[in-house]
Amino acid sequence: MKAAVLGTTGYTGQLLIRMLLGHPDVDEIVPVSSSRAGEKLAALDHALSAAALGKVKTPGQTCVGIDEAKKAKPDVVIAALPHLKSGEACGLFLGDSVVIDLSADFRFRDPAVFEAAYGAPAPRPDLLPGAVYGLAEWHTEAIKKADVIANPGCYTTAALLPLLPLVKEKLIKDKAVVNAFSGVSGAGKKTEVKYLYCERTENAGAYSPGTLHRHCAEIQAELDGAAPGTKAYFLPHLAPMKRGIAATISVELKQKAAREDVLALYAKYYGGKPFISIRERGIPETADVWGSNRCDLGWHVEDDQLFVFSVIDNLVKGASGQAIQNMNLRFGLAETAGLSVHAEM
Repeated sequence: MKAAVLGTTGYTGQLLIRMLLGHPDVDEIVPVSSSRAGEKLAALDHALSAAALGKVKTPGQTCVGIDEAKKAKPDVVIAALPHLKSGEACGLFLGDSVVIDLSADFRFRDPAVFEAAYGAPAPRPDLLPGAVYGLAEWHTEAIKKADVIANPGCYTTAALLPLLPLVKEKLIKDKAVVNAFSGVSGAGKKTEVKYLYCERTENAGAYSPGTLHRHCAEIQAELDGAAPGTKAYFLPHLAPMKRGIAATISVELKQKAAREDVLALYAKYYGGKPFISIRERGIPETADVWGSNRCDLGWHVEDDQLFVFSVIDNLVKGASGQAIQNMNLRFGLAETAGLSVHAEM
């Protein structure tokens, strides 16, 4: 199959290219970058081997612009473009290609909710009703038939995977508080002072607490879709590390539960899911999932309080890896094709 990647120069785009080069069912890759069109892909990412680059069949193995990519009629377009710019670019491919978008441009069915969260009108409100939210473990069957798949945010993935079974079973009294720490790569390749090494090393802190962060609206929308009644509060933190998200979620249960009850609940929803690792004991850490497409879950019960812990690699399960997982589901491929269930050393 032929895959095009829009936005090949950011962290997410680079990782998508690398992962697709190793995908057994992808035999042609079209790297797309309007700002770097005509430049050799190998010059933009020196980690790529000459052997792997054989899948890049553009002239001179260069990046191409949107128009050239559209002429190539790829089977799938995976877009790693900024919010508010991705929707229009993706829309150009509809009819010829399946679109998997990593921005927020298709994540909300209601354009008003998008505008409230992102401060601008949705780029393609006409496409929102038909877009499928790409949380792979929860919308599997819809993803298999979708022409537009909206990849979830990284923070959102780390929050929703542990929360949704609890909400679906209506076990939470009234609210969920999500504390999450992210590596700096979650902000993308930016030159702002606060993301410089000397500013971030030995320095961690919260930002946009409560319901201020735009991912809170995304979390809330999915919780309401599963079962209304749980209010989400989100406390994001930037941590002095490159990759990873660690989330600690606090909820008050409607009735007391034993540790074994929580294990049974997660086994009910995630047993047999290749990218969900349920910890019977212990608290997962970001190093456990580095480079993998896994989400590891752990928990602690005390009185009527439940504390759930989840970790993901924000660039993989939180972005590029989940996009490829969605591609695999959509095209009837092995769900694990081109993806790792093991962490890197």
